[in-house]
Amino acid sequence: MKTWGNVTAALCAAGVLLGMSSPSAASATDGAPAPVTVARYTFDAVKTGTTVADDSGHGHALVASMGHGGKVRLDARNGGRAAAFPAKCSGRNCPHAVLQAVDAPELNPGVNPIRYGATVKLGKGQTGSGENILQKGYSASGSQYKLQVDGEAGRPSCVLSDNVVRGIHVARSDVSIADGRWHTLECRRAGTALTLLVDGAVHATTAIPATLAITNPVPLSIGGKGDGADNDQFHGTLDDVWIALG
Repeated sequence: MKTWGNVTAALCAAGVLLGMSSPSAASATDGAPAPVTVARYTFDAVKTGTTVADDSGHGHALVASMGHGGKVRLDARNGGRAAAFPAKCSGRNCPHAVLQAVDAPELNPGVNPIRYGATVKLGKGQTGSGENILQKGYSASGSQYKLQVDGEAGRPSCVLSDNVVRGIHVARSDVSIADGRWHTLECRRAGTALTLLVDGAVHATTAIPATLAITNPVPLSIGGKGDGADNDQFHGTLDDVWIALG
């Protein structure tokens, strides 16, 4: 089932306007050209009854995919909206929900620099063995870039895997974000380094091959790795999810 249910009506009734603040990836540093934001989701406007607009203007709208009664709820935040995902659950038939955009060439960076991130709120009781915030591709069957929260401790991490040379590269934070407060997370791939920033400060970095290439036909997925039951469901709230190249 792909529908926002009562979310759309509530959003329209609120008269929500599209937010236009820029992600941190949109500014140049050290005289280098600014990265180009190719996808951005503020959740402040719904494009239609079944999609969330891509605020970057590149047309990568998100479609809700849900199961076992799972829903994505839009909560008020800073005069706009944020996306709240299904609550933590144990068992085989837990509610699940993700937001997905179809594959497109500009969502596949190849060997080029990429930055991606989100503003995240996750409580201590919402952590789990795997909670995927943003993901494109699967490490078991090809290339991937991903932002996730690892384990009960609630430490975020950035993940990359290659098209050709098998192996997963992880930059895992040395601090937890599972405190019920809003935090900004950003992954940066440049040359031979993968870096994770938490609230604007570097909290992890790892070496990666310069030849690591990320190109796959898999949809971009927000809030989980896919629309199946075993989807590494994210249980918190997300805002300002973005991807930038360069």
